[in-house]
Amino acid sequence: MNIIRLAYDPSHYRDNTNLRDTIENVARLGYEYVELSPRQDFIWFNQYPKVDKQMIKDLKRYCSDARVKISSVLPVQQWSSPVEEVGEAAVRNWKRCIEITSDLGVDLMNTEFAGDKTRPTDSEAAFVKSMEELTPLFEKEGIRLNIQSHPHDFIELNTEAVRMIRALDKDWIKLVYSVPHAFFYDDGIGDVEQHLEETGDLLDHVLIADTLNHKAAFGLRYIINPPGANVTIHQHLNPGEGEINFDALYKKLREMKFAGIVTNAVFAYPDRPEWSNELTLKSIKEGLNL
Repeated sequence: MNIIRLAYDPSHYRDNTNLRDTIENVARLGYEYVELSPRQDFIWFNQYPKVDKQMIKDLKRYCSDARVKISSVLPVQQWSSPVEEVGEAAVRNWKRCIEITSDLGVDLMNTEFAGDKTRPTDSEAAFVKSMEELTPLFEKEGIRLNIQSHPHDFIELNTEAVRMIRALDKDWIKLVYSVPHAFFYDDGIGDVEQHLEETGDLLDHVLIADTLNHKAAFGLRYIINPPGANVTIHQHLNPGEGEINFDALYKKLREMKFAGIVTNAVFAYPDRPEWSNELTLKSIKEGLNL
């Protein structure tokens, strides 16, 4: 039997709700699992975690009281930065994140490749160096790692993400497929079935949200000034609000008999999180026959 763990990324509550109430909201929305994404009062983007033993103890109690489990801890650090001191700081931060994850009793982390899109070769070298330093700690603590390619990372294409993870050649390192990044995964095509086919046995985690194709209208879907600025743009919308082919996505996941984590990763509606969740959860459950 293929068991899917359905999780909620509580980014809708990130900036306006304390940690205890966030966990309670996750339970109230109907989830058994929370994906612990970045938040300033715990682990924030590219910073050293602001966490002590008491906070870890408190979070474990919040989860126990709400009957919610942490599916994964999600730090985002510039561990692939070609700037040496930035990369070194990121590795220090990562080590603390791994310790926190272990103390929480969680055995999975997920993250992004990061790095500098304009310096892919240097970023790859920095990423491999960081992984070489962090691998012994991951293995010592028994923590698995899932990685996604994110817009503006040194790796954006799905094929390159798969190759990089295979190059690491560790059974405990798998791939996160982030649906709202699909148009970056193949430079504006958005062939979700092909992407999932490419991931094969590496696929362990799927993030659900919709997006528009940034390459549409001859690149004029979004007008960025100045023209050619070194930026990327995408959304995390409710399924059906963008241009992702969710029928094809769910069909392929069913055919693959996917068993892993599926996360509601819609971020666009902090003013209406209950409404957003109702739509997205319905899409996921109907699409995957849950």
